[in-house]
Amino acid sequence: MRDLSRFAWLSVAAAIVTIVMKFSGYLVTGSVGLLSDAAESLVNLVAAVVAVVVLKVIAKPADRDHEFGHSKAEYFSAGLEGAMILVASGFIIAASIGRLMNPQPIDQIGLGLVLSVAASVVNLVVALVLLKAGKKHRSITLTADGKHLMTDVWTSVGVVVAVFLVWITQWWWLDPVIALVVALNILFTGYKLLMEAGGGLMDKAMDGPDRADVDRILGSHCDPARNIDVHEVRTRVSGRQEFIEFHLLVPGKWSIEHGHDILHAMEDDLRDRFPGVHIASHLEPIEDERAYGDVDL
Repeated sequence: MRDLSRFAWLSVAAAIVTIVMKFSGYLVTGSVGLLSDAAESLVNLVAAVVAVVVLKVIAKPADRDHEFGHSKAEYFSAGLEGAMILVASGFIIAASIGRLMNPQPIDQIGLGLVLSVAASVVNLVVALVLLKAGKKHRSITLTADGKHLMTDVWTSVGVVVAVFLVWITQWWWLDPVIALVVALNILFTGYKLLMEAGGGLMDKAMDGPDRADVDRILGSHCDPARNIDVHEVRTRVSGRQEFIEFHLLVPGKWSIEHGHDILHAMEDDLRDRFPGVHIASHLEPIEDERAYGDVDL
């Protein structure tokens, strides 16, 4: 598999730049709204560093100890990123409640907002690059990192607008309220990442249009009039790698070569739709009762 770590290093560089800018914005203003935005960038840095390691791991070919490859490592990255987001949200909530109980004026808001906007532009550019690369290379890690950065961008936009309103209205209590809203937003993002990681580690099946296409392709080769059928169709997704298993039922009097030709055609059609898919197929006589002894789905 192609080494995608260069994209993760781009994310690391962007995280470092935005952390410096956003924390500088917090230090000059004292705004917990800007602090909440900066805390999410710190999570971005941790996630990006983890992504560098994970993408190096999944680039390794299959070996004797990992005969199906290393693609599941991506789910550990997404899970850790989700957990880090939950930690960051807890930190923001704690800081916000303290400030809400004791509202304080914000200083040098103009400079703080300029720094936050500049950091958001950096994140936006990198997020778009990561999302494009994640889609092209079907990488869970790059997609998760890109989505997180894009969430950070929208969070920053909301924070900038809200802090500007605080500046105009002088409603200092609004600053911690903004931070609480940010915390709830990233809390939901972390939850989604954890669910995605958990689904992958639990061998979640292909779903939606992808699974429908698997059934359609296999079904197109079935012919009740000729006693051709399939069963035990199973799918799973492991990072960027997809797996499909099925049993082909054909008349027992057919030659192995004839049955294999049907299997080969089915697998070719599946690979046309899912390039790089791993397929495990099994040929069985449709009249033999033993062919149905392993049907457990």
